[in-house]
Order: sequence, then structure tokens, then C-alpha cells
Amino acid sequence: MTVTTGTLYIVSAPSGAGKTSLVKALLDSEPRTRVSVSHTTRAMRPGEQDGVNYHFVDHASFTAMIERGEFLEHAQVFDNFYGTSQKWVEQTLAEGFDLILEIDWQGAQQVRKLMPQAKSIFILPPTQEALRQRLTQRGQDSAEIIERRMRDAVAEMSHYVEYDYLVINDDFGHALEDLRAVFRANQLLVNAQSQRHAGLLGELLA
Repeated sequence: MTVTTGTLYIVSAPSGAGKTSLVKALLDSEPRTRVSVSHTTRAMRPGEQDGVNYHFVDHASFTAMIERGEFLEHAQVFDNFYGTSQKWVEQTLAEGFDLILEIDWQGAQQVRKLMPQAKSIFILPPTQEALRQRLTQRGQDSAEIIERRMRDAVAEMSHYVEYDYLVINDDFGHALEDLRAVFRANQLLVNAQSQRHAGLLGELLA
């Protein structure tokens, strides 16, 4: 049986737009889809697990990985660093899995240069006030940090024009259906279907 090469998806959003929840719900209905586990220098939060949520490393280890050229992309977000292992991405795609990279616009620009075939999706909140409310309700950050995240969110949202698809997370169910539609449409592209159904196509055209 021929293994179809997976598709790489970049998913970006400002903090609080619901990206993580949408991706998690998508994964529940897409068994051939994986989400990349990034390396980060930020501290582990309550309930997180090393190797599940992130690969937690110190600054020295992260810098060494950069010097060895191990990252497909890496970026500084606030006071911490995040990066995606290039070897793991290539191996996962070769095994036929679609792969989601949850990264910011800086990382997305780096990935597009190395893997221009990647599909990119930007998720927006319905309003700035809705975004502020979601950040506040999480109860993870002080008022000062929330204001900083709001300023950074406005700057990040301006990069939506660089992406292939735009999803507005006003209603969660509707946003999830939009996200699924993107994945379904790409699974039906001729190149993907030609690999997936090579035997059938050979018989039909014999």
C-alpha cells in the first residue's frame, strides 16, 4: 500500500483566540492528524507534561539546538523561546500524517521559506473585547500582562493577510466546522487523491 505524504498546516492566532481548543477538537475527529510538540524555555504550568504539551528545555539547551540547525522554525515570544524540530516534522509527514504547527507569524514566515507547500490558517476573535474577556477568564495572568498580551495581539492580528485561510472564532462549533472544511478540502486535492487511490485510478484508466 502506498503511503500518502501528509500535509503540513500552520495555525496561528493571538493568545486567547481559542486556537488550542479548536485544534484539540479537530484532532478528536481527524485520526490521521498530529499536532507538533514544540520545544520551549518557558516554565511548565500546572497540569502540563513534558513531551506532551511541550518539550521543556533551558536556555542553554535551546541555544545549542539553534546552533546545530535542528529547528524548522524558532521565535521569541514575550520572554521565552519556542522552536519546532525539523527532523520530527519531516518524519511525521513521510509517515502519512497531516501535521499541525501551532506557531506565531514569525515562525510561520520561517516555515514558508523552507516548506512553501504548507497550508496556513489564521484564527481571529470576533472582537477585541471578546479577546480581553477570554484572557481575563483564564485567570493565569495579571492585569499588566493581559494589557501586554492585548497590545501584542493587535500587532499579531495584522499578519492575517499572509495566510491562506481565515477562521473567525465567534461561535466555537461554527469555527470548528470551518477548520474541518479546510482539512477536508485539502485531502481531496488531485495530488493527494492520486497518491491515496493509485490502485483504483490505475484500474479505471486501464
